[in-house]
Amino acid sequence: MKRRQFDNIWDAIEPTAAAAASMKARARLMMAIRKAVDDWSTTQAIAAKRLRLTQPRMNDLLRGRINKFSLDALLDIATRAGLTVRVDVRRTAA
Repeated sequence: MKRRQFDNIWDAIEPTAAAAASMKARARLMMAIRKAVDDWSTTQAIAAKRLRLTQPRMNDLLRGRINKFSLDALLDIATRAGLTVRVDVRRTAA
């Protein structure tokens, strides 16, 4: 059996490169939002109000339930958290 090596877990478990790219972006956004919320040193309920989320939705975000959030939703939340999001687009190595 031939072993394959991947640069990222999403590359290994997602069926397409596009799906892996989406998951990587979503994961990065979730981690950045989580750090911003942690830096506020407040309760989940207060953070949820600040981000205009319900408390259960906030809980999903903080627990890393990535499949419950679209990339668009995470971009909106990141902006409400005071984060600046930039997209870096490059050609893949041949």
